[in-house]
Amino acid sequence: MNNQSKEKMYVLLEAELRALISREDALISSMSNFTAAVQNRFNFLWIGFYIVEGKELVLGPFQGPVACTKIPFDRGVCGKSWSNKKTLLVKDVHQFPGHIACSSESKSEIVVPLLTNEGEVLGVLDIDSIDLNYFDGTDQVWLEKIIKWFVSELY
Repeated sequence: MNNQSKEKMYVLLEAELRALISREDALISSMSNFTAAVQNRFNFLWIGFYIVEGKELVLGPFQGPVACTKIPFDRGVCGKSWSNKKTLLVKDVHQFPGHIACSSESKSEIVVPLLTNEGEVLGVLDIDSIDLNYFDGTDQVWLEKIIKWFVSELY
């Protein structure tokens, strides 16, 4: 998929999410609809939320095969995104030191932290693809924009 096609899909996704999710909805319901909308549009191997609980990320709403239920702080791509408070874009997960393989089909990954205005990490959005080098700057810009809106809308 080229970047122009991705841009168009993200524009449509953002509009769909803004129409679908509102402050009046429960957080888990909103996360569930968020993952379903992204999955319907992009058909990733896996998309889901991990929510900060103490010193771990705990599995939240997701779409895809079964997943790891807990990820320690600073471990794997999700834990590193949490500890670094920044998006991690991994072109080949098998080259990422300490990658936690929940599925052998996963080849590339992007993890976006859910940050408050004060810089606190509430959780992460994790997306896996079966394709190497799937995620790029277009995905990062759009997902960070959408997640920033999502956090401001629901937290």
